[in-house]
Amino acid sequence: MQPKGMVYLVGAGPGDAGLLTLRGAELLGRADVVIYDGLVNHELLRLAPAAAELIYGGKHDRARALSQDTLNDLLLSKAREGKTVVRLKGGDPYVFGRGGEEAEMLEAAGIPFEVVPGVSSAEAVPNYAGIPLTHRACCSSYTVVTGHEDPDKDQPQIDWAHLARIPGTLVVLMGARQIRAIATALMANGRSPDTPVAMIRWGTLGRQRTLEGTLTTIADLADRAHFTLPAVIVIGEVVKLRRRLNWFETRPLFGQRIVVTRARDQAAPLVRALQELGAEVLEVPTIRIGPPTNKVALVEALVGLNAYDWLVFTSVNGVTAFFEYFFKQFQDMRDIGGVRLAAVGPGTAARLREFRLQVDLMPKEATAAQVARSFATFESMENRRVLLMRAEVANPELPKLLEDLGAIVDDVACYRTEPATDDPCGAASKLIEKGADWITFTSGSTVEQFHQRFNLPKLTEKFPALRLVSIGPETSKALAALGLRPAIEARSHTVEGLVTALRTAARAASRAHSS
Repeated sequence: MQPKGMVYLVGAGPGDAGLLTLRGAELLGRADVVIYDGLVNHELLRLAPAAAELIYGGKHDRARALSQDTLNDLLLSKAREGKTVVRLKGGDPYVFGRGGEEAEMLEAAGIPFEVVPGVSSAEAVPNYAGIPLTHRACCSSYTVVTGHEDPDKDQPQIDWAHLARIPGTLVVLMGARQIRAIATALMANGRSPDTPVAMIRWGTLGRQRTLEGTLTTIADLADRAHFTLPAVIVIGEVVKLRRRLNWFETRPLFGQRIVVTRARDQAAPLVRALQELGAEVLEVPTIRIGPPTNKVALVEALVGLNAYDWLVFTSVNGVTAFFEYFFKQFQDMRDIGGVRLAAVGPGTAARLREFRLQVDLMPKEATAAQVARSFATFESMENRRVLLMRAEVANPELPKLLEDLGAIVDDVACYRTEPATDDPCGAASKLIEKGADWITFTSGSTVEQFHQRFNLPKLTEKFPALRLVSIGPETSKALAALGLRPAIEARSHTVEGLVTALRTAARAASRAHSS
């Protein structure tokens, strides 16, 4: 007999992926099936195993949404197959999420289940808009209601006359389309027309937008701004506190949509830094790192490592790949011998230091000409044996310049960059449809592979406001080969330098706008 599976009704939170609970992340990590709603941040789906079945349940995108009966049947059928099922629901499953109905259905069918609370948008979204729901100077209570009742009810059950008389803050979920009727009902039943109102769209995300008004003005303001769902409405005196407590929307990169093209397994530090500065980040990795086609040359170089005078790395990828193979061949770091180490770029040097290795030479600029000059200044390269560890397809300029100095160079591939074309979170589709403010490039290969996938010159023509960011001169050369120039080239050729350059540009734009 097939054992019964388990269903977890997990609250995904209001949108910001960082607001998922630890328990929710743990369960996603061992799910066989994930059935997710439309407002769930798709970044959370990466927490599921690669083999997990991902099923879109809808709820926001009506064209693709599944009916509640279909969702219920899916939960039952997958559980009866003995699978671990995560039903991933926006916000909290028991706050206007029909989680109670799904739990009742599972209980009636004898399917074991667990409910994992989530951060409700009723509380998180006002927070991200700088609005505390309670404050001793304003109010000591808040009420949460839905602005979208079950259409099958004989008559509405929300008593707006009663709500108009209740002191404190009123939070309305799913009420954007009814804002005029809601404001009219509250004023008709005694609420002051001057009561402050805020409508917050896409709360907790980098594309969050907040509209402020009063009960008298908010509906007209929403119409003029084409302010649609998903939105949370906050009504009450606490809205006035937003002027001083608006911490999220004042971040330096807030409102900027920034594309990260770095390989997915390396993108996390850049993505995290940009998000913490308020940006909406689209992860569109254009490359992934694979093993070199010819491993024979790599093995021979490792076996003969002691014959080299210099070991040169041009990227973090090269360092990581080299030591992955090195420790398959050797058990002791001392087997690296007396070879000197050169690193092109501070990021590469930092990666070597993680292995407790001292860098002997690091050029000031990450260009082939500067690397060659640095070697020539350091010592005579005549008959010096150099092992250059880098990507399988790389610019031939550096080994030629070193050979011109008299060095004997072995240019060995320790990794290969491959195109990445999958789009599990829909970021690439969003870029094509809506564009972005910035696209960041961290290597020439990211430029080349991005162009192969999207045709970069045509994309910049389609979205004239789109600006390109380069991590350094070599990356800028790859852009120049396409007839493009970066709006920004980082002074320090690191992820930190790239982020700093974006902050500086945003600050300059803000000053220009305010003047």
